[in-house]
Amino acid sequence: MGADLRSYLAHVELPNPVLTAAGCGGTGRELAQFFDVARLGAFVTRSITMAPRAGRPTPRMAETPSGLLNAVGLQGPGVEAFLERELPWLAERGARTIVSVGGGTVAEFTALSRRLADAPGITAVEVNLSCPNVEDRGRMFARDGSAAAEVVASVRAAIRYDVPVIAKLSPDVADIVAVARSCVDGGADALAMINTPAGMSIDVDAMRPTLAAGAGGLSGPAVRPLAVRCVWQAHAALPGVPIIGMGGVTTGRDALELILAGACAVAVGTATFHDPYACPRILRELEELLTERGFDRLADAVGLAHRPAGTGPRGRTDLEESSL
Repeated sequence: MGADLRSYLAHVELPNPVLTAAGCGGTGRELAQFFDVARLGAFVTRSITMAPRAGRPTPRMAETPSGLLNAVGLQGPGVEAFLERELPWLAERGARTIVSVGGGTVAEFTALSRRLADAPGITAVEVNLSCPNVEDRGRMFARDGSAAAEVVASVRAAIRYDVPVIAKLSPDVADIVAVARSCVDGGADALAMINTPAGMSIDVDAMRPTLAAGAGGLSGPAVRPLAVRCVWQAHAALPGVPIIGMGGVTTGRDALELILAGACAVAVGTATFHDPYACPRILRELEELLTERGFDRLADAVGLAHRPAGTGPRGRTDLEESSL
């Protein structure tokens, strides 16, 4: 019998801790060609905006050593098309849907959240705080604790009380714990970390930036140590707050590393681009690793690396050995 893989985001129970990362699973239809999306702990949508957006000019993706740069720019058909086509499709297939929301002003986040408030089939709302604040010279909301908290509070006030609000944080800050604490004070029920740090590459043949936008978000295995550090710090400071860890998760071992650092769930992003079966594979590998290490429950592994050696939970292996 395998370990109990249930995880919780506030009061919401997920059957397992493996999610897609926002923007990396398309609308769900793309991954559904390979596995049942209802098998995921939850499906996280691309960041939904009030109005349709074409995104940034191409080229907007580029491979890097152990990673990927992207500057897609929140491309999407807008909230009305999402509510008409994408959300019902996911609900019909039994997927637990976490809706990522993006906006350029607090008012836009508020309006968008109000539009989603009565929509059926939403498990949670993830607030993409890496959006540029057009009222603050394009500075990301995530870089300022008070600005991030204001957005989170506006979403929390507009969304139904029984739908958890998740603040997605950027590592490009001086003190991610301070921003995390501000978001929790603003009403966030959980944290997601990390969003992509800013990076850049230059085509030495064309002698120009590889991406049309110049800089972009860096994802993939190259950023995993950064994600582990951020999750570790946030869990140490806010041990009662659920954390979704993400950043370079390609194997079950990667997922377990983030869980030991303090994440209760993990999101898989870049790995799905070259392996559409990555989510179910990582879930299987994670369950095998937990079972091998004698864990009866996923919850017993969350944040275990913070505890002094020898004080971990007693799993099946410990009990079997003590009875010999």
